[in-house]
Amino acid sequence: MIPSYFIAHGAPSLALEQNDYTALLKDFAAGHPKPRAIVLFSAHWESNEQTISGAPQYETIYDFSGFQPELYEVKYPASGEPAIASEIQALFQQEKIPASIDAVRGLDHGAWVVLHLMYPAADIPVITLSVNRYLSNAEQYQIGKALASLREKNMLIIGSGGTVHNLRKLEWGATKTTMWAAEFDGWLEEKLNAWDTEALFQYEKLAPYAKEAVPTPEHFIPLLLAMGTGDGAKKASLVHRSYQYGNLSLSSWKFS
Repeated sequence: MIPSYFIAHGAPSLALEQNDYTALLKDFAAGHPKPRAIVLFSAHWESNEQTISGAPQYETIYDFSGFQPELYEVKYPASGEPAIASEIQALFQQEKIPASIDAVRGLDHGAWVVLHLMYPAADIPVITLSVNRYLSNAEQYQIGKALASLREKNMLIIGSGGTVHNLRKLEWGATKTTMWAAEFDGWLEEKLNAWDTEALFQYEKLAPYAKEAVPTPEHFIPLLLAMGTGDGAKKASLVHRSYQYGNLSLSSWKFS
């Protein structure tokens, strides 16, 4: 069964950077069989009802401003697959999770920044999914769990976000990791390795510096979604951890 992943997408400029993390993403395809499709939850697509992309072909969305001009020239001309979108909708319906299909939305940077690095040929169908910040953490996990069977069909499930993502507290030019970011990610690592969902579903109350690390939940939710897809084996593995600007986390996890 193909593993699922939580992938930190950092800042949009990650698409043009050369560092240890981008090298890891660029090497991803070489270490994995080519998936039939990529199913990706993006922190940058929020909706009040679970929504699934059903576009047959995507435009690249530049949902940011103030970055270097060449970033706006990056294209990721991936195709979608409406039949898989309908299959995903049916899986949600089986679990009584309301879900609709959006047949026109393009790929936001939460999707194309990481996919541009992982699969630059854009030759694998992509189905993106929204996140809903108003659900409980347990409900987020259940949404991921509803899609676990896709892994048996050679579909790669990715949650794209960031465990520590507080743009107001970035430390430009920092050479050391901010203490509170490291402590939050350390607590998170302990609970993920133990598959302690009871604690993780209450991270806002139990994790050190949770308010600093997760001021709004949309970037954290994809972690719970990806984790839910691994409910069968309940095995989490840290793939990478580094930080930019002191505390912008590039932690990524595998669930198998």
